[in-house]
Amino acid sequence: MPPNVCEGAVHIILGGNIMDMDYKKVYEEWLTNPFFDEATRQELAAIKDDEGEIKERFYTDLEFGTAGLRGIIGAGTNRMNNYIVAKATQGLANYIKMRKKQAKGVAIAYDSRHCSPEFADVAALCLAANGIKAYVFESLRPTPELSFAVRYLGCVAGINVTASHNPPEYNGYKVYWEDGAQITPPHDAGIMREVKAISVQDAITMPKQEAIHEGLYEVIGKEIDDAYMAELKKLVLHQECIDKYGKELKIVYTPLHGTGNIPARRILRELGFENVYVVPEQELPDGDFPTVSYPNPEAAEAFELALALAKHHDADLVLATDPDADRLGVYVKDKEGEYHCLTGNMSGSLLAEYELSQIKATKGLPADGALIKSIVTTNLVNEMAKSYGVKLVEVLTGFKFIGQKMLEFETKHNGTYLFGFEESYGCLIGTHARDKDAIVATMALCEAAAYYRSLGKTLWDAMIDIYEKYGYHVDAIHTLTLKGIEGLEKIKSIMDQLKSHTPKEIAGLQVLWARNYDNDTATNMKNKAVIPTGLPKSNVVYYELEGGAWLCVRPSGTEPKIKFYYGVIGSNFDDAQKKSEEFGEAVNKMIEYMM
Repeated sequence: MPPNVCEGAVHIILGGNIMDMDYKKVYEEWLTNPFFDEATRQELAAIKDDEGEIKERFYTDLEFGTAGLRGIIGAGTNRMNNYIVAKATQGLANYIKMRKKQAKGVAIAYDSRHCSPEFADVAALCLAANGIKAYVFESLRPTPELSFAVRYLGCVAGINVTASHNPPEYNGYKVYWEDGAQITPPHDAGIMREVKAISVQDAITMPKQEAIHEGLYEVIGKEIDDAYMAELKKLVLHQECIDKYGKELKIVYTPLHGTGNIPARRILRELGFENVYVVPEQELPDGDFPTVSYPNPEAAEAFELALALAKHHDADLVLATDPDADRLGVYVKDKEGEYHCLTGNMSGSLLAEYELSQIKATKGLPADGALIKSIVTTNLVNEMAKSYGVKLVEVLTGFKFIGQKMLEFETKHNGTYLFGFEESYGCLIGTHARDKDAIVATMALCEAAAYYRSLGKTLWDAMIDIYEKYGYHVDAIHTLTLKGIEGLEKIKSIMDQLKSHTPKEIAGLQVLWARNYDNDTATNMKNKAVIPTGLPKSNVVYYELEGGAWLCVRPSGTEPKIKFYYGVIGSNFDDAQKKSEEFGEAVNKMIEYMM
């Protein structure tokens, strides 16, 4: 990874939307313009004979999307670097000033990735130059703590420098609004407009010492950490079970070289879990993520070292958080000593059942209680919500939409948030944050393990009980990675085909309803009746099939991927697994046909 892309001061931004411009001219401008630091120009000089690389770096601007930026670190308009970060921050600053909220300040956190501290400082000093105070964490912190800090400090916005679970060559820049959630309408569109309008002279910065002297740059840390921990402890439902079984439960944990190590271990230790074994090779922050090809707790390889350690200690559960600690991967041991991987749908359902059942038992469920899930998340919890008599709310993919509903509940008093999750290993217990929180999920799963032990059960026993109660739902995802310009065109082609030609059946199962979220239509395939989807416009199609099966297709908003989500229901676990495999084969054939 070239170090120059996150070195030196930022003085100027060149660019704007260059889709219709000659990328070679833009390259030459970056290569020769003295406003760009020497290290940047040297990096670009090294690729002067690589036409393909020049095009990839300069054929467009790195898009500021609905959550912010995410891209490969490097010099260029289509890369993550100081200049692009400053441009994004100036746009954010302009939007904040337009809404006259600059006095509230902005909280900034960052993870263990390359250039994260540097990008955080670039953002802070750009804000400071605009008269907006930046509250910058002293060292890396998890995403949920940034979400918490925004509201705790009364900030207008938050910035989190992270690329979540992407490969090590990536970094990113997420923007949060004053409710602590990632930006949603109208703020996302408003900020995007301001970012796109930035010209050469618009991005400004100031020296760090000057910003500190003027009270526009404040380092934060311990106070926020302590307050965040205090909020998590309020969510414990059965401390008595932890007191009794916390000393004997064995837990293996890995932060995957990211931000989770200190807060996850702290909350478990302070609650009374004494046997927590951390994977030593993955304990310390490292932007190279040397032990994995990419630091994703959804991937089996992320658990290889943890499972080896678990078998050595005969651990009861194995936990892994991604670099920014908003996602949690889980393995649990059954009574025979075998370890089972829990998908995000499984761990989310397990936690949902635990929270709903024990809130009901200890406090009573509120009359307006609500469980929130994304449209691609398992329908198992639909049955769970019915069983507990709570409202089920479905939102588009992206935890920010769950956060948006939480804000609606808070302001309109039309619901009480109980639990929210996505299939992608992210959930939130409590309302202290407005984003996925793997630290609170770690705490709650360990608490659940202690509770179920008091009943003579393992977490795997609890999972089987859920299937027996609500049906054997098995959900899966097929992800197709299509990089570069050609990849984007192919993804568009696939989505266009699905929107214009709805399949009559998939895997021998009849399509009952076809939802096109791009034009807000849900079509009854039998009588052709059309009703609204009830959700905002999004580039997504969803098919409801007979027998409770379903398929949803959407491009990723953060990676060059198109995702095929699907679910089936079986009479037992083996039957459901078989049906899932057969459905997956049909999806693969569908993909091959469209390619």
